Amino acid sequence: MNSSWSDAWRLLRIPFSLFLMPIFWFALSAAPEVSGWKAAAVFLILHLLVYPASNGYNSYYDRDEGSIGGLKHPPKVTESLYWLVLVFDVLSVLLALLLSWQFTLMVLVYLLVSKAYSYKGIRLKKYPILSTLVVVIFQGAFTFVMVQVGMGVTDDLILSQTNLLLALVSSLFLCGSYPLTQVYQHEEDARRGDRTISLMLGLWGTFLFAACSLLLATAVLFYTYWLRNETLHFLLFLVGTTPVLLVFTRWLLKVRQNAAAANFENTMRMNKVSSLSMSFAFGLILLWHFWQANNGN
Repeated sequence: MNSSWSDAWRLLRIPFSLFLMPIFWFALSAAPEVSGWKAAAVFLILHLLVYPASNGYNSYYDRDEGSIGGLKHPPKVTESLYWLVLVFDVLSVLLALLLSWQFTLMVLVYLLVSKAYSYKGIRLKKYPILSTLVVVIFQGAFTFVMVQVGMGVTDDLILSQTNLLLALVSSLFLCGSYPLTQVYQHEEDARRGDRTISLMLGLWGTFLFAACSLLLATAVLFYTYWLRNETLHFLLFLVGTTPVLLVFTRWLLKVRQNAAAANFENTMRMNKVSSLSMSFAFGLILLWHFWQANNGN
């Protein structure tokens, strides 16, 4: 029994959930006047409860035998995982109520959509374009807005043109990174009948699609910061994300020489570097906000 619960806990993949941190920091950096305790609460609810619950539910129905995000050798799935996911779902909704009913509703919607992605009766994962749209919208723009709602940002700011453009940017970045997380799973996805966007595009198509999406996201980000008179923010972003460009280029060259380089290890390395670099970049922007506030600007 202890082993069963231990395996279930591992399948929640809490460390892997931290790869979604950039969206939180991005949303926070776009709204400088927020409550500190609310921001901390939103972070904990999303990264320690909501995302792990989604990971666990996905594993419950996928029952992967090969490597998955954050686990090279996933343990066997048991019923313990289902009940642990349910506990995390309930806790996330109850704690969300401490912030606002609007935030709670968005958390609930996110949880339901993430389950539709994996649940065998619906399984959006089988449809490459639909599943990609669902992931990039809900893990991107929807989460961006959800974070700000949870932190108590005013409706006027959330619904402003430039803020919604930044929300769009978060989805564009997801559109570039999401297919890359699938490149090492082509064989297992095909065996299950899940025609992912990466499987549909093929190996080289995936890298090309990712590069175009990331380039577009960067261009829209620059344009939006220009509209907001925050061009310095874009320079800070470029400084913070330089490692992403270097690692992506190196990985692309490796895959060009040998397709086997599109493996679990290189995918996880790309995820880690991308997540940490983008979090660092938006962290720099937050520090700049803090410096300005304390210098009366």
